[in-house]
Amino acid sequence: MIKVGVIGVGTVGASVIKILHDNAEMISARAGTQIRVTRGVVRDLGKKRDFDIPLSDNPMDVINDPDIDIVVELMGGIEEPFKIVKAALVQGKAVVTANKAMLAYHRYELQELAGNIAFEYEASVAGGIPIINALRDGLSANHIESIKGIMNGTCNYILTKMMDEGADFEPTLKEAQELGYAEADPAFDIGGFDAAHKLLILASIAYDIDAKPEDILIEGIEHVTQDDISFAKEFGYVIKLLTIAKKTGDEVELRVHAALVKKTEMIAKIDGVMNGVSVIGDMVGETLYYGPGAGGDATASAVVANIIDIARSGKRSPMLGFQTSLEKDLKLKSKDEIISKYYLRMGVEDKPGVLSAVTKMFADHNISIETMLQRPCANGNANLLFSTHEAVEKNIQGIIKELSAASYTKSTPTMIRIEA
Repeated sequence: MIKVGVIGVGTVGASVIKILHDNAEMISARAGTQIRVTRGVVRDLGKKRDFDIPLSDNPMDVINDPDIDIVVELMGGIEEPFKIVKAALVQGKAVVTANKAMLAYHRYELQELAGNIAFEYEASVAGGIPIINALRDGLSANHIESIKGIMNGTCNYILTKMMDEGADFEPTLKEAQELGYAEADPAFDIGGFDAAHKLLILASIAYDIDAKPEDILIEGIEHVTQDDISFAKEFGYVIKLLTIAKKTGDEVELRVHAALVKKTEMIAKIDGVMNGVSVIGDMVGETLYYGPGAGGDATASAVVANIIDIARSGKRSPMLGFQTSLEKDLKLKSKDEIISKYYLRMGVEDKPGVLSAVTKMFADHNISIETMLQRPCANGNANLLFSTHEAVEKNIQGIIKELSAASYTKSTPTMIRIEA
C-alpha cells in the first residue's frame, strides 16, 4: 500500500481525497497497489470536513511521519511551501505539487535536491491538461520550436465575452468574480502573472531556461477595450492572453501579453474558461492540448495521475526531463529585442497635420504601418488605430513614449502585439 499525506486540504486537496476514495478500485488496478490518504494538513482544524482522515495544522506532522510515502503539497505561496517540500525531499519522500508559483522561482533548486526521488507537478500548468508529460515524455524526441498557450481561464472568459457579446472589461470581470472564475483580488490573473509562472515551467522543460518572472515580458488584459475588439473583428483577429515561448537561433523569447491572433488559428478557437496549449516540434509539427485549466476536480485529476504514476513505476525520471544540460548554448532573448507585429490605438486632436505628424513619427522610429483606421470620438477628438509590419520592441516602446508626450495626444497610446 502507498500512503499519502496531503498538505493543504482545500478545494483541490479535498477533491484529491475524494477521487482516491471514490475510484479506489480502478486506481488500485492501474497502480498495482492500494493508495490511501492517511494524513492531511489544514489551516482550520475546527472546520467540518466531508472525509475522515487524521488532520493536523502542522505540515511537519506529514513530513516526519515515517509511514508516508508521497507528500502532496497544495498550500499555495512560494517560500513556505518551498521549505516544506525541501524537508520532504531531504527525508527521501516522493513529492507531488500543483504549486506553479513555487516552481516558477525554485524549480531548478528542487530538481537538484530531488535527484532520483520522484517529483511530479502536472497540475501546476493548465489544470487537467497533461501538458507537462506531453513535453517531458511524449515529445522528448523533438526540439521544441515554439509553445503558445491560453493558460488562464479568467482572462480567456473575459476576452471571450468581450469578443462575442460586446461587453466591457469591468462588468465582465465582476461577472467572472460572481461566477467564481476570478478571485476577489483578480490582479494576479488579469495582470498575466499566473500565466507567466506556467510559461516558465514549460520553458524549463522545453529549453532548460532558468528564468524568473522578473526576467520576462509580462502584461495583462486590463487595457483592452471595445475599440480594440472592433479593430480585431474588422481584420479577422480575436484577442487572447497568450503565453509564448519561441526559439530563434540560440535565443529563446518568453512573453505573456494580450495578442491579436488570426481567428483561423487553432488556438484562437479556445473560448470561455477553457485552456489550450499549442506546441510545435521539429519532427511532429504542431500538436494542440485542450481542456479545463482550473477547478478542484480537474486539477485534482492531474494530482492523482501523478500519484498513480509514482505508485505504479516508482518514477525516477529527472524532474524537468533532462539528465544533462538540454540546450547548452540557449539564452534568454532581451525583452527589448523581441520582434513582432503591433497594433496601436491612441486618442488625438482631430485637426489638420496631426495624422501626418503621427505617421512621420512611425517612420522616424523605423516602424512600417500596415493598416490605419480613424474613428471619431467625443469632444472633437479622434481615435487612430494602426497595425504595423514586424518591428523591434524597443522601437515600439520608443514611439509610445514620444506619442504620449505629444501635445496633440489626448489619451495614452495602447499597444497590443499581433501574433501572426
